[in-house]
Amino acid sequence: MMNLQTLVKNYESNKPYIAMLLVQAIYAGMALLSKASISSGMNPFIFVVYRQAFATLSLAPFAYFFERKDVPQLSYTLIWKIFFSSLIGLTITLNMYYHGLNHTSATFAAASTNLIPAITFVIALILRIERIYIKELHGSAKLIGSIGSVCGALVFAFVKGPSLNFMTWYTSGENSEVASTTNQFSSTGEFIKGPLTILFANILWSCWSIMQAPIMKEYPAKLSLITLQCFFSLIQATLWAGAMERNLSSWKLGWDVNLLSVAYCGIIVTAFTYWLQLWSIQKRGPVFTSMFTPLALIITAIVSAFVWKEIIYVGSVCGGVLLAAGLYLVLWGKSRELHGKISEQKPEEETTLESIKTQAE
Repeated sequence: MMNLQTLVKNYESNKPYIAMLLVQAIYAGMALLSKASISSGMNPFIFVVYRQAFATLSLAPFAYFFERKDVPQLSYTLIWKIFFSSLIGLTITLNMYYHGLNHTSATFAAASTNLIPAITFVIALILRIERIYIKELHGSAKLIGSIGSVCGALVFAFVKGPSLNFMTWYTSGENSEVASTTNQFSSTGEFIKGPLTILFANILWSCWSIMQAPIMKEYPAKLSLITLQCFFSLIQATLWAGAMERNLSSWKLGWDVNLLSVAYCGIIVTAFTYWLQLWSIQKRGPVFTSMFTPLALIITAIVSAFVWKEIIYVGSVCGGVLLAAGLYLVLWGKSRELHGKISEQKPEEETTLESIKTQAE
């Protein structure tokens, strides 16, 4: 009985950790399944259409059930803002991401997501949303971390070096379709196209995340907002894919990896993971959730190596370590900055309360 109570107590206290491990495993699965689907011949533009369709259909019932009484009115201007943010952050970003994934590995796609906090910080700095204090320790940490993250991603993508010895057991009989696709682009020099496209997609995603703050002030219903954006993105992606691919046979879905991938990305990644991250942020804060981001890279690299026979190079490992270290520096600097702001606000609040009491007396 005591053992059962201890297990329940440990589970309750560790639920945020379990949730974030699950989130990163889901993100790793997204990179792996998407790569498998696109490498098997599915058009990346059509992939986005089906993903957004599954996302809209899975989110709409939850948005209606939880927020039907609290949804604010949509003005004409706000609709255009949501439409434009969907175009930038979902439609164009996802199309570029999956197009780039067709020219690089799932491991790099997972690694590139670690760049998003640093890219977001740099863009916010340019727009003067964020400020950096070089003389302060947290300011230097954010600056060095941002530079380190970018350098790590570039090293991961373009520096190979020798392959790891313990991964050479499969090279003689390599027959993986995904691995052969990656090796083909690497050998022809076209491997540059994939990483650069995905990096640009991450820049657009960072712009989208910055755009959400002012939009959410006007439309605070989070589930309804993301549902609307997925719906607008579905319309935009359908028009885009229709212009790029006119062969109707390319639009057919069978009971194969393509259906599994789009359903997984639309339902599990967009709907379930979104809710799980919101819950974790509510419990432990945004910095806590961001700290687990490198796990998706580790999971993806291991699965890709053993299942799809992707070669792991020393350069990739060094780049991944540099990228993760840069991410943690940015997050640590941001955490220290927020802690400092809270500490400064407390004395001001206490002074205000004391003056009110004095006046009342």
